[in-house]
Amino acid sequence: MTVKAELIGIARKSKSRAPMESLDQVTASTDLGIDGDYRGKLRRRQVTILAEEGWQAAINEINRPDLSWTTRRANLLVRGIDLPREKGSKLVIGTVTFEITGETDPCSRMDDAASGLMDAMTPDWRGGVTCRVIEGGELRLGDSAFVIETTG
Repeated sequence: MTVKAELIGIARKSKSRAPMESLDQVTASTDLGIDGDYRGKLRRRQVTILAEEGWQAAINEINRPDLSWTTRRANLLVRGIDLPREKGSKLVIGTVTFEITGETDPCSRMDDAASGLMDAMTPDWRGGVTCRVIEGGELRLGDSAFVIETTG
């Protein structure tokens, strides 16, 4: 059976340290990233994407399966896809194309949420990736996700 890679979570925060707001759909643009998210104007760290598999590995490692993915404070949660680890890689979710700009390094706020979470998120890019939007559009829960393979 083939696992469909899909978008299973959307969240944003209005300012630094603000609570995460979960959404069923949102607009993403090259100018503002995730509509309503305060990081959207940052060029290299406009949107953060977390893989469910990495999140599950981290919370299982610290025996905290009760933690919501929004504890990570990422914008998007995807399932069934290996997030690219090379800067410049392209990832498409729904109608939106993202360019990977780097790894999302876990910060001390993770340990504020749960002891040991920062270290548990560090290996294997479990903290996810930072991106910028290079082709905007609408994002909806259940949208398919795939990596654009580059040749060369």
